[in-house]
Formats: sequence, C-alpha cells, structure tokens
Amino acid sequence: MAKAKMKTQQNNASPHQFIKSVEHSGRRDDGQTLLDFFSRVTGWEARMWGETIIGYGRYEYTYESGREGEFFITGFSPRKTAMSIYIMPGYRDLTEKLARLGKHKTGKSCLYVNKLSDIELPVLEEIVLDGVEYMKHHYKWSAI
Repeated sequence: MAKAKMKTQQNNASPHQFIKSVEHSGRRDDGQTLLDFFSRVTGWEARMWGETIIGYGRYEYTYESGREGEFFITGFSPRKTAMSIYIMPGYRDLTEKLARLGKHKTGKSCLYVNKLSDIELPVLEEIVLDGVEYMKHHYKWSAI
C-alpha cells in the first residue's frame, strides 16, 4: 500500500523563525529553551512539521490496515493554552518519571505544560530519551 498523505508534513520552514513569531512572550521564551533542549538531547536538527510543530527525527509506521506513513520521533509546539511536548509512542510505563516531572497533563502521546518552570527539565530529558530509544528499537527511523 502507498504511503498515506499526512496532514502534518515536514517542510522547509525555519523553526527559529517560527519561535520568534510566537506572540506570547513566555511561550516564545519556553519555545527557545525547548528548541535548544531537544537539539542537545536528541543530537538532531529541528524541523518544522506543519505550521506549528517542531519535530526531531523521523520514523516510518504501518497500521494493521496496511496504511503507511512517517512522522517525527519527538518534538514540541508552543500552543496558546499550553506547551505541547510530543513523546512517541506515548506512555508505556513512565509513571515514576511522570510523578517526578512536576505540574503537567497528558494526552495519548503528549505532555501539556503551562510553563517550563512548572517541570523538572532533567526529568523531561529522561522521558524524551526513553521515547527516542523506544522508537529507535521498534521502527525504521532516521535523524531527518
């Protein structure tokens, strides 16, 4: 089966320019911190995915239906209501790490953080690295 055309695709927009364009100064500052954080932690270059997501790495997936696609391995988006931090493939058993992280909410593969000062960045690093290692061992992946 051919690869599905995902709504959110990698593009050539500048992550740095995107962060500079964030209106809310706190989100903009936290976005710059996360831009540097993810680059350091993953060792990968930041890429824009869609108009508002900064992703790192890329993996290929195949659903049971045979539908194939690709998406980023980890990343973030400075949304209006919260900073969304994407942890693929979700939270297998991160209960202990999440308990140490600080104030946050979770979605299927997202952490929602109001501001970075609410969380412990060293614990976020553990969580991101856990997700990256899982993805590298279970999916075909690349650094771009």
